Amino acid sequence: MDDKYVKILFRFYSDVLEDWTVETMWAEIVNLEEGLYKLDNIPFFASVSSEDIVYAEFDDDDEMLTYSKTVVHSGNSTIQVVIMDENIATEELRVLFNSLGCDSEKFNEKYFVIEVSQRVNYNPIREKLIELEKQGIIGYAESNLAENHCY
Repeated sequence: MDDKYVKILFRFYSDVLEDWTVETMWAEIVNLEEGLYKLDNIPFFASVSSEDIVYAEFDDDDEMLTYSKTVVHSGNSTIQVVIMDENIATEELRVLFNSLGCDSEKFNEKYFVIEVSQRVNYNPIREKLIELEKQGIIGYAESNLAENHCY
């Protein structure tokens, strides 16, 4: 990453991990003096979405920028997916959601996150998530659901 990007630390309780955890994300500097940054990747655990503009301050203990709050929501949503069926490959599901207009990031063979862009209709994606959950294939959480994706 070049000098217009920084890493921001997120510290939070994860329901998925059932523990306090940290995650770092890349962000583009929006206004350094005001502490504003635009997130540049899909979070695995933090309840934010890419392109959100966040406020972060330098933390002396952690020796890095640390998330304080979301200032402007991007309209993108983040969905966490846990694969429950051992016979289903992560890539197979990622391709399925990609065909519905969603980007995703793989954490491991049993967990990935989906980003629903603000320009994408969430209803067919949500219907597919519900269907897969009823079939016992996945479990999912809407970790950061944008207003335009609420049902």
